[in-house]
Formats: sequence, structure tokens, C-alpha cells
Amino acid sequence: MPSKLFFLPGALGRMDFWLPAAELIRHPAEKLHFGWPGFGPTPAEPDVKGIDDLVDKVVAELDVSCALIAQSMGGVIAIHAALARPDLVTHLVLVATSGGMDVTGLGAEDWRTSVRNDYPALPDWFLNYHEDLTERLSELHMPVLLLWGDADPISPVKVGEKLASCLPHANLQIVADAAHDLAYTHAAQVATLIDRHLAQAILSKSCAA
Repeated sequence: MPSKLFFLPGALGRMDFWLPAAELIRHPAEKLHFGWPGFGPTPAEPDVKGIDDLVDKVVAELDVSCALIAQSMGGVIAIHAALARPDLVTHLVLVATSGGMDVTGLGAEDWRTSVRNDYPALPDWFLNYHEDLTERLSELHMPVLLLWGDADPISPVKVGEKLASCLPHANLQIVADAAHDLAYTHAAQVATLIDRHLAQAILSKSCAA
């Protein structure tokens, strides 16, 4: 059982993104919300120059058993953190994320141009970030809840299905009539699924090619 729940936002760095769902989660663990330096309302920090620096900030806070609950880009950071400290991460919840996989050919919309135009203050290193963690996903043996919307052009269901096939203990749940921000727009349903996940084990599976 995790003692802390860490809520990680997506690329816009909205610390309020997870608040509606977090307030409805009944699990008694302490709840902590992250912001990314240089993203959204969180001031930039000179030592944050890449994804690895954000991962280091999360890992530095892992002092007891915890669950990482992450949206979109936050999911990549959560996977890195879980790979770094599998002894402390008891559960993962990944929502509408690439999972650090190459999603080419899975129907994902290229979001980078529109995000660059709409949010010119976002760090260039984030927009240029590319990495493929597919081969390492089998190392994650904690239970993983995958939450996907059936109307998400940025991370379509096929991405969730691929990620589920590569994680040993994954449970993919599809939320109807939900888009990329499903954890915010469908907070009550998401909170119920997270509570259930934190209390139950997940059947194992093997990675599919």
C-alpha cells in the first residue's frame, strides 16, 4: 500500500489538473501535486534543462512507498522514476501518455506544432524530446493502471493497447466520450478506477511485439 500519491501533470504543467480527481480519491495516502519548472505557472529553474532533470526532481521526493499518478508527458517522467526506484513505487497510473514509446503508426496526432504555436513559452528541449523506452517497460513489475479516452487524437486507444502489451502487470481502461484531458473532465470515474487499482493486484502479461 502506498503511503504517498504523487500527481504529475502533462506538458502544460497545470498543478490544478489533478485536483478534482485527487479530492475524490478515498485512499488514505498523503497526496502531493507536482509542477514542472518552466511550464505553466511554475517558475523556471536554471538547473532544469531536460526531461532527466524533471525525473531527478521526482526521484528526489521518493522517500517512502508511493504511487505515481501521471498525465501525458508526466507519464514519461513517471516511468523513468519507476525504473530508477522500483523499490519505492508500488503502483503506477498512466493517463493518455506515449509511455516513452515510439507511437509512429499508431494513429497519434502530431501535437508539437500546435503546442509550440499556442504555448511559445514552453521549453524547446521538451518540444524536441524523443526517446524510446519500449525495451525497458518489461522491467516495471508493479501494477499499472492505464486510462485512455476513446476520443483522444493525441494519444489514441491504440497507444494504450500497445503500452498495455509491454507492461507485465497492466490494466487498460477505456473511458467513453473522453479526450486527452479525461482525468480532469471525468474526475469522478477516474478517481473510482484509481481507488480500485490501489487496492487490487493486476494479472500479469507479457510484452507483445
